[in-house]
This record gives sequence, C-alpha cells and structure tokens, in this order.
Amino acid sequence: MTHTVVVGAGIAGLTAARRLAAAGRQVTVLEGSREIGGKLRLAEVGGVQVDVGAEAMLNRRPEATGLAREVGFELIHPGTLSSRLWTRDALRVLPRSVMGIPADLDQLRETGVLSDDGLVRAREEHVRALEPEDVSVAEFIASRLGGEVVDRLVEPLLGGVYAGHATELSARATIPQVVALLDRAPSLLEAARQVPAPSDVPVFAGLVGGIGQLPQRLAADGEFEVRTSVTVRELRRGVSTGRPRSSAGSTTGSPTVIEERGTSVSKPRNVDGHFELVVGPTAAPELIEADEVVLALPAKPAARLLADLAPTAAQALGEIDYASMAIVTMVFRAADLAQLQGSGFLVPPIDGRRIKAATFSFNKWDWVREAGRAEDLLVLRTSIGRHREEASLQFSDDELVTQSLADLALATGVTAQPVDTHVQRWGGALPQYSVGHLDRVRRIRESIGQVPGLAACGAAYDGIGIPAVIASAEKAASAILGATQR
Repeated sequence: MTHTVVVGAGIAGLTAARRLAAAGRQVTVLEGSREIGGKLRLAEVGGVQVDVGAEAMLNRRPEATGLAREVGFELIHPGTLSSRLWTRDALRVLPRSVMGIPADLDQLRETGVLSDDGLVRAREEHVRALEPEDVSVAEFIASRLGGEVVDRLVEPLLGGVYAGHATELSARATIPQVVALLDRAPSLLEAARQVPAPSDVPVFAGLVGGIGQLPQRLAADGEFEVRTSVTVRELRRGVSTGRPRSSAGSTTGSPTVIEERGTSVSKPRNVDGHFELVVGPTAAPELIEADEVVLALPAKPAARLLADLAPTAAQALGEIDYASMAIVTMVFRAADLAQLQGSGFLVPPIDGRRIKAATFSFNKWDWVREAGRAEDLLVLRTSIGRHREEASLQFSDDELVTQSLADLALATGVTAQPVDTHVQRWGGALPQYSVGHLDRVRRIRESIGQVPGLAACGAAYDGIGIPAVIASAEKAASAILGATQR
C-alpha cells in the first residue's frame, strides 16, 4: 500500500490526510506540538468551553461547511453581526462596504467615521485603470479614495483578518473582491454601490461547542494515524538497496550509517524515488519512509525541509513573514455586561489603542450564552497584536488582561472585573501576503510540482480563512492523487 506522510496536524494537514486515506493511502500525520488543530483550539474559561483561536467559518464558501457536515456536525449561525468601529473616541456604526470601500457615502457621513476632509476626498474619487502590477492595499485604495478610507475603514478589517498593515499587504492577494470591483465599473465607489445588498444567507457559520471540535473530529474519525510531539528535522529523497523497504518505519536492508551527534541514522544506497523523514530529537533520531509527502506547515519550517528538494520553493517560502497576536478571553457576571449590544467592535490602528478588536461572544453565538447561563456568566474576548508590533505582546498574561479591560472600559463603560480569564498567544500565527504574493505562490507550486509525490498546503498560500485553508489541503491531496494517476 502507498504510504503518505502528512507533516502538520492543523486543519489543512488533517483535511489532506482524510482525503488521501479515503483514496486508499496508508497515511501517517506527524505533528511537532502536543496538540492537534493548529489555530483551531478550545479552552475552558470560567467553566465554559469556548474557542480561543478561530471561532467562525465563512458560510458562503462550501469547503469548511461541507467538511463539517461530512463529519456529522450541524451548523449554526451568529445571532447578531452588528459590529461597530471604535474610532475618533466613540463607538460608531460600521458602514456598509466591500472590505472598506464605502457602498453608501451618505450613510458613511452619518456615522462620523471620516472627517469632513476625508469625506470630501472620498467623494472626489480619482478614477484610475487597474494597475498592471501588484501594489499594496494602501496604494491601491488611497490613490483613489484617500488615506482616511484606508486608515479608518480598511485597516481595521485587515487587522481583524491578517493582523497586518495596508502599506505592506498585497491588494491582489488580500482584497481580491475589491480589485474585482473594477470589472464592474471604473469607479470603486460606483462599483461598490452596484454590489447587491446582503442576502438572507448567513455570512458566517459555527458549531455548538466551538469550531475547535472540527480537527478533533477529523482525527478521531479519519482512517489515518496521528503522532504528536514528533518534530520532522529533515526531509530527503530516499535511496534504495534493491531490497524491500518498510512503508512506515525504519529502512530495511543493509544501510550505510551516517553518524549524527553520535547517533546512527540509516541511509540506504541508490535512489528509488521514495522519501525519508528524520524525526525526533537529535540524540535519538528516527527514520520514517514514505512514498509521498504533504507539508501542511507554516512557511518557515516548510522552507527548511525543502531546502534541498525544492530550493526555489524554499527561497520563496522564506520570504513570507508572519504576525503574532493574542486572544484574551474573559468571563463576567451577566449583570456586569447588560449594556453591551451587538457582536463587538473593530479598532483602527491609527487610534493608538491596545486592542484591535473585541468580540461579544455571548451576543454573537447563542450557544455561548447558553453555556454560561447556569452560572449566570457571559463570555467576551479581545485581540491584541499586529505585524511587526511584537512589543505589544511582551507583557505577562495578567498585563494583557489589564490592558484589554482598560480599553473595554473606555469604549463601552464596562468597569467590572472578570471572574476568570484566559490568554492564548499565537506566536507567528498569521502569514502576511505582502506585495507579489500571488507570483510567490506560483513559484512555490511550480518548484514543488517538479518533485513527484510532494505537495504543500496551509494558510501560507491561497487565504488564511478556514475554507481557504481546507481548499488548499484538497488541492494538495488532488495533486498527489493526480500525479499517481498520470
């Protein structure tokens, strides 16, 4: 039986493993950390189990919702999505827009989000043809609608998704729906007005008990093996002795011994096309053989493993930077949050606050409210951290909670202390799609495609939302299966 090793047990790796196992592969998933799921994770806070990573999936793309249904989950949708902007010292209505491009300038004026000068500049849009080359989000939008639209409308949305900055992120990779507006009309404002009003189809979906259950269900139900706390230190093409070899363990036959820090690693002779993965501590390395390998890893560790096999891909992957952030989850007595309405608020970085967003989970998700009802508790969370602002996270967990509470009090008037808190740090968690990202991904895939039996997937390529990551995994599995058929 063909043996496939998937490196990484996040949602991408587990999805790829499921698809490959269903196609008849013997699949082994290797995860370097103690937990599976990547950025989908659950934790108990104040006796309530909630998501402390991603807590929603796009409902208008089929990949994530389809996978959830496939493994037996029933989808739920937010009870409210009336988010606001905390800007210019007030909580303001988040105006209708296409990723920050105003769809109604009169409504935008009423919100007070932009200054009078900013409104005038936006109305006097500089209509321009689409740039032939990729440019930053800031350059694409500010050159047409002015800097205030970027600072107060686009930046908070980008911060919520990428934890990045409009001056660095690729327009074509991160806001393709905005770039595509120019297919409707040469004016961004006119094109945004032509976009149909939101339909009755919910934008987001979730799971009772949290999105973090999805990877757990995939691992439990999948016909594949998952090994945790297994770090892959080297990936190379195997060589053959001409004798049969094992598909999932050490090499058989008479190997040549390579000394590595006093420990022998088996390396047989003569290339036969399979892969060898050196895993575990340097003091006691283990050799695993595979016919195929899928790398479901962040860009930097993937680049390290591909340095010899696909150097062009490794170089391009090394160019992808990551942002760090933290999710601060707080549980309050219900009476202390009685005045909070809506699903939360976003914060433009130009306002200089510590938090970049707050989610009123108890309002957004009915199941979260119900989970705390017995003890009369309500859950909300804040997020902190943007790209190249790692200093904002160089505080203790208690200090991050204190900073979140201070901003929450300024924005909403809530001054109560939580009954319990949890800080989830996501170091280097969110890939930054800098200018030229689409070309970078093309080079990565072309390089990896030249190595038979090798594929890669994850958030570093085609989008960081759950559906996009799952689509990336399915593309990698299809590439593996298609190569075999060819």
